[in-house]
Amino acid sequence: MCGIVGVLGHHEVAPILVEALKRLEYRGYDSAGIATVNHGRLDRRRAVGKLVNLSDLLVHDPLPGKAGIGHTRWATHGAATVVNAHPHRSGPVAVVHNGIIENFRELRSELAARGLTCETETDTETVVMLTRSYIDAGMAPRAAAVAALKRLEGAFALLFLFDGEENLMVAARKGSPLAIGYGEGEMFVGSDAIALAPMTDRITYLDEGDYAFVTREGVEIHDAAGRHANREVMRIQLDQARIEKAGFKHFMAKEIAEQPVVLADAVKHYTAGGRLNLPQGLDFGGLDRLTLVACGTASYACLTAKYWFESLAGLPCEVDIGSEFRYREPPLPENSYAIFVSQSGETADTLAALRYAAGKVAKVLAIVNVPTSSIAREADVALPILAGVEVGVASTKAFTCQLHVLLLLALQAARQRGRIDDEALTRHLADLAALPGLMNQALSREPSIAVAAAAVAEAQDVLFLGRGAMFPLALEGALKLKEISYIHAEGYASGELKHGPIALIDKTVPVIVLAPRDRLFDKTVSNMQEVMARHGKVVLVTDPAGAKEAGEGTWKVLTMPEAPALLAPILYAIPAQLLAYHAAIAKGTDVDQPRNLAKSVTVE
Repeated sequence: MCGIVGVLGHHEVAPILVEALKRLEYRGYDSAGIATVNHGRLDRRRAVGKLVNLSDLLVHDPLPGKAGIGHTRWATHGAATVVNAHPHRSGPVAVVHNGIIENFRELRSELAARGLTCETETDTETVVMLTRSYIDAGMAPRAAAVAALKRLEGAFALLFLFDGEENLMVAARKGSPLAIGYGEGEMFVGSDAIALAPMTDRITYLDEGDYAFVTREGVEIHDAAGRHANREVMRIQLDQARIEKAGFKHFMAKEIAEQPVVLADAVKHYTAGGRLNLPQGLDFGGLDRLTLVACGTASYACLTAKYWFESLAGLPCEVDIGSEFRYREPPLPENSYAIFVSQSGETADTLAALRYAAGKVAKVLAIVNVPTSSIAREADVALPILAGVEVGVASTKAFTCQLHVLLLLALQAARQRGRIDDEALTRHLADLAALPGLMNQALSREPSIAVAAAAVAEAQDVLFLGRGAMFPLALEGALKLKEISYIHAEGYASGELKHGPIALIDKTVPVIVLAPRDRLFDKTVSNMQEVMARHGKVVLVTDPAGAKEAGEGTWKVLTMPEAPALLAPILYAIPAQLLAYHAAIAKGTDVDQPRNLAKSVTVE
């Protein structure tokens, strides 16, 4: 979602802020702005659209100063306009904000009664107006910011800058992440470590409810009760090369291509010496149930894992989406584990679901790409997926790495529950070690996939079909296509075709059938024939045996390398991703930053 950055430095801060905001573009945004204090005077510049528009504005209307805050906004309250763009200002206060102030209407009415009227449609404006009201009443900036924070309800990361204060920022975190960076006589604040990476590798993450007074000399952190708090300063080892395109046209293309390498690294990490190398204390042997919770693409990884846990380990498994989970108030057996999957580790609905489950189950597990994230820190056990920085909004390598970790957990559960022996486990791990090579072979099919995608891009509606563990891949393939190409796409279990979706089939509707030659192949082919009988255009994604048996009469055949059935969902993610990518290229859409979407969804 929105990106936040703040700098108290030795040099002109505007270009530093803009560069830092560029590193946060992956989060998704529709406007941007910065504010600085120069010789005691607070001022700001804002622009709608991409950061280049803000950069152009700063060329013609520079903003001097060595203390500043910046923001990329993803609109929630009010359209993407200059007036609604951050930083927001009221009198001597400017604020940037990620999150939602839930009681802003109540606060707005209270402020209006005192003669303070709003200029924007946003919830954030109430924060600056409220802080200004306390300053007008005689409070110092620090006290005024804290007084305002006590009135706010909702989730937020906030950064305050004040007129006349060139050596002060106030930062606060409730629900949304915020990091403090340490320099030599300089201090930095950012939504995540990526924003701060070139400036510092020493980071402190604020805990839930913390607020902090940041000066060039350091930071003074207080917890939610106002007590002084000591938070760990950690060294961040961020591979700068992984946030560059490295010659690729888009981050998404680079991240698709990286999958064999990052997966090979992850396999080595978790299967050292040919044996499972998972955290100690995970005992699936006597569990009654698993609950898996996630949002978006991560939820489809969980749905795939449900097939693995139940078929391999005989362990009942419930999958829920984070935005619905806690509102059902589901009963959670004490003798169960709850697993929460999130690329960023900051997904608001997933984090709230974790907090609901904590204390109700035997153990809370987190599967995340950011080991310092809120979800990782609040779980009993955190398992990093080791995908590296993923910039493209549409998740690719994080998805396959999530699947990898979930599969390892399912294999561990199967061994502990006596469903497989050591020999079978060794065989599965050997297959997994060979998977990166198969992924490279799948990537070599990109030219033929690109041709098929260009034809698919001419359609208005597309269906994806799959059976068994390929059903979640059908859902994921449809999500990828609609995310970045804006083509309406839906995924279905192949057997559900006759229960409604078949009414949509005609000669204008491509149907992507994900069907390796497995034990369910014949049933999937029957469903595919039903599509072809109604003049639907079938794109069959299968292996050589499947192509030979059922390729005749299809519109397109995309042949993947033969793979063990257990690993097919990971391998077949690649053609699904490439179809979406090349359809988006054909449509001319913004692949890395599709409209209306954000990389890290830190609000409900």
